[in-house]
Amino acid sequence: MLGVLMARNLLIVWLINALALLALPYLVPSVQVDSIYTALVAAALLGLVNTLIRPLIVLLTLPATVFTLGLFIFVINGLLFWFVASFVKGFSVEGFWSAFFGAIVYALISWAASALVFGPPRIVVVRHEERRP
Repeated sequence: MLGVLMARNLLIVWLINALALLALPYLVPSVQVDSIYTALVAAALLGLVNTLIRPLIVLLTLPATVFTLGLFIFVINGLLFWFVASFVKGFSVEGFWSAFFGAIVYALISWAASALVFGPPRIVVVRHEERRP
């Protein structure tokens, strides 16, 4: 049952991210997404890149990230967004600054839509009490 819920949530998040990509050209005109199919492929690739490649890049650029008080993460996100756009036909980003702001707006749209669909995060506190004889 838990596996089915996790798979369902993964598919919902994938669709939310694809819809966020489709909405992005209306807010950042220098980012273009041609179709829903393109958005689905790009959302899947962005998810894979952010899961597999981004942690390694963040680790390798940790000194720059610490020196800029974390702001270098925005540069990494923009570069990875631009990188994915270079591989997906029908998903285009005009340059670095378009990718930089596109990645920020994409993340904000995706976050807001996920919050609307899933609601606030749930925090569970488990307390263990000692039993005395």
